[in-house]
Formats: sequence, structure tokens, C-alpha cells
Amino acid sequence: MSIFTVITILTVLSAAFAFINTKFLKLPFTIGLMIIAICFTLVITIAGNFNPFILEEANLIIDSIDFETALLDIMLSFLLFAGALHTKIDGLKKQRMPIALFATMGVLVSTFIVGTLMYYIVQALGHQIDYIYCLLFGALISPTDPIAVLGILKDANAPKKLETKIVGESLFNDGVGVVIFLVIFKIAQQGVGAIEASEVGLLFFEEVVGGIALGLLAGWLVFQLMRVIDHYETEVMITLALVMGLSSLAHLIHVSGPLAVVVAGIFIGNKSPKIAWSETTQNYVDKFWELLDVLLNAILFVLIGLELLIITINGEYITFGLIAIPVTLLARYLALAGPVALFKKKLDFIPKTNLIMTWGGIRGGISIALALSLEPNMERELFLTVTYIIVVFSIIGQGLTLGPLVRRVLKKK
Repeated sequence: MSIFTVITILTVLSAAFAFINTKFLKLPFTIGLMIIAICFTLVITIAGNFNPFILEEANLIIDSIDFETALLDIMLSFLLFAGALHTKIDGLKKQRMPIALFATMGVLVSTFIVGTLMYYIVQALGHQIDYIYCLLFGALISPTDPIAVLGILKDANAPKKLETKIVGESLFNDGVGVVIFLVIFKIAQQGVGAIEASEVGLLFFEEVVGGIALGLLAGWLVFQLMRVIDHYETEVMITLALVMGLSSLAHLIHVSGPLAVVVAGIFIGNKSPKIAWSETTQNYVDKFWELLDVLLNAILFVLIGLELLIITINGEYITFGLIAIPVTLLARYLALAGPVALFKKKLDFIPKTNLIMTWGGIRGGISIALALSLEPNMERELFLTVTYIIVVFSIIGQGLTLGPLVRRVLKKK
């Protein structure tokens, strides 16, 4: 099946599901699309029992899509840039220390808590597994998904300073989380003795610091280009070229592409409206990236729903998935507790910040993409099923109840 055919099918499905949600369900956009996509997949599965051709064609479409490449190498950069472009640096500056700790130490601590608890739980239930594979699962499930978080927070009416923490953390922690995942993945492949601590530290430094530095440099250069012209079509094209070029260059020189794109997006979004862009240019740039964001979000969450077709469904895996839900929530709560306690009084956090940030830590497509990248001997099928269950619960369960939770907490204040 050609790439154009696959993209056409996904776009048609996304548009149809968006219409159904907007006209009838009226749920938050991303949540509604994923629920409809899951229902659609279940209907296909049931119909496939009566007519195998239907299921074969559906599987052919899913098999034609490399979800890991589509999300991590293509869609993620555009979605991150769209979110970063509208993130105001004033709020990030004030909250920079807790956000930095949430996105680094928070992800690392959560990785080890999830990995350790799942190792002992899975072993206790009679499934033999290596500890390093459980750490891999901890690394892929700990980062919150900025794509899911940004979409859901728009409908939650969270206070601005709380929204800044959650969005700021989610924009940066996926880049850090991917680096941690890659380090543990390398150890799982080669063995603990084959990699020295200095090598791990150097890889982390290159990916994180290199990504931030590249993003700043690219953002500054593009800003200088847009300062000397006033032509909105060209400036929209320049922002598009920035994201695509930056992603490719980051991959080539082995630094974090997501972090580079986020930093460049924040730089451009905060500097350009005041200096480089006319009002017309700003309007067109904003609308272009808003539309691209909505379209790619729609396709992504339809894809997540359709991925149900490739998930291994058995009682043991489902049990582990249901157990993993409270485990990951507990790990996130504990991982955030230190930074929240440290900065609570100094930065005047709202009541129950840790609780809201724990519940607002939505997992999404990034976790599924990383789970798909596991090798078969790394308990890929087990962790893919567990990850899918957590993501579905996170987006639907946490996403639908985050707004009421925020309102209830603020009402008690």
C-alpha cells in the first residue's frame, strides 16, 4: 500500500471522527477522536470474525505504518514546535528551577520506581523477567506526552502558573525521557559491563546540552532572517523549514531533536512578535501552526486508537497493565514530591500541586512509539500491551477528569 494511500485513509478517518465528535459527542478533541478510533477498531475486529477480508485489509493498513518513525522522526517535531511557539517565556523563567527538576530528576526517579516495582510485581505473579527490561519500561512510560497534555489542558481551565509547570515539564521531559530510554536500551543490548559511567554521562550531556544549544543557535539565526523581511508567506515557510531542517540536523549530529525544536520554538515565539513580525505575519504564522497542530493531533490519536489491532490481548498482559496504572501514578507522585516541597513556599504553588500534576501527567503516543522500538527479547509484546492500557486510561480517564479535579481543588482554596 502506497504512502499516499495510507495518509489519505488516515486523513479521511480523522476528518470523519472529528465531525462525529464535534457534532455528537462534544468531548475534548483528542479524547473524542481516540475513543471513536478505538470503537471503530473494535467494530472492525468484530466484523472481521464474520468476514476475514475486512480484518486483513485493516491489518494491512496498520502494518504499512511505522508508528515509531511516523511519530518520533516526523510528527513529534511539528507538534512540539506548535506547542512551544505559544509558550510564554516569562512564566517559564519564574518556574524554571522546578520545571528543570521535574523534567530531569523527576523522570529519572520515576523510571527507577516504576522499573523496580514492576519487576517485583511481575516476578511475584509468576512471570520471569530481567530487571533491565523493567527499567526500560520505566523509562518509556515516565515522560508525560506534551501532545496529549497541551490538547487536554486547553479544556481544563487550569490556573496559568499550574499550566506553565505542567506544559513546561511536558515540553522538556520527553526529550530527557528519550535520552534515558536510549541509555538503558544500550545497556540492555550490550550488558552493564560493556558501558562505563563516563560514557553514559557523555551521551546524556551531548544529547541534552547539545540539543538545547542547537535550538538556541537555529532559533537566533531564523529570527535574524525574519527581522529583515516583511512577507508573511516567506516567513511561514521559514518556520516550516526550521522545524524540518532542525530535526534532520539534530539526528545527523546525534543531539536531541525534540529539545532543539522546543528551545527554537520558545525563542521564536517570544522574540519575533515584538521585533521581527508584523501583525499580519504573526496572525498567519499562528493560524498555520494551529491548523497543522490540530491536523497532526487528529491523525496521531486516530493512529493510537487503530494500534489496538496490533496489541497482544491475553489475561496475563491485561492484568499487568491494570496493575501498572496505579504503579505509574504512585511513581510520578513520589518523583514530583521533592521538587514540589522544595519550591512550594518560594513560588507560591496552588494547593495540591503534586496531586494535580500527577493526574495531569498524561501519557500518549511517545510511550507507545518507544514500546514499539523494543526488541522482541526485551518483553516487547508484554510492555507494548501494558503501555497501551496505561495510555488509554491516561488520555481518557485522567483527561476527562483533570478539569473537574482542578475546579474542585480551586473551590476548596
